Amino acid sequence: MILWLWQFWTYSFLGYLLEKAFAAATHAPNQVRRCFFLMPMCPVYGLGAMAVLALPPEMSDSFLSLAWWGGVTATAVEYAVHLAYDKLLHVRFWDYSGVPGNLRGRVCLPFSIAWGLLIALFLPPVQARLLPLLAQIPPLVTYPMLLLFTADTVLSVRILQQTGDPEALGG
Repeated sequence: MILWLWQFWTYSFLGYLLEKAFAAATHAPNQVRRCFFLMPMCPVYGLGAMAVLALPPEMSDSFLSLAWWGGVTATAVEYAVHLAYDKLLHVRFWDYSGVPGNLRGRVCLPFSIAWGLLIALFLPPVQARLLPLLAQIPPLVTYPMLLLFTADTVLSVRILQQTGDPEALGG
């Protein structure tokens, strides 16, 4: 269970780095966005990675299968997280309304294809290197991290509830 938590945190952090790289590469006007006030994490990436890692082996036993099912799974998680942010906190961290093939601005075909390809290309080698490293983290490190994560989650939710503005979380 602790290993899953560390994987979630790690992929949430890697997703944050991916967001920063994408924003810089595309010269996006808002390059400071993240989903927590203190911690550099985007939980949609952590949840997406956990969902893909939970797929039955036959759905991820080849590059094409992992690209297809990984893309579908990541897109489903992205839609659900967007819906939750929208309905529970009344915020939108992303909006694909202007992108062809979008579904209510929550997901879109070009990014679904990108997620599938990124998952198939990078998840297996990253996971193979990541698991042995994360398995070495002692529980005494996990508990303070869990306290920090929980406090940051509560603080971030409060800020989002009060402001309704994802940019209030800063960068």
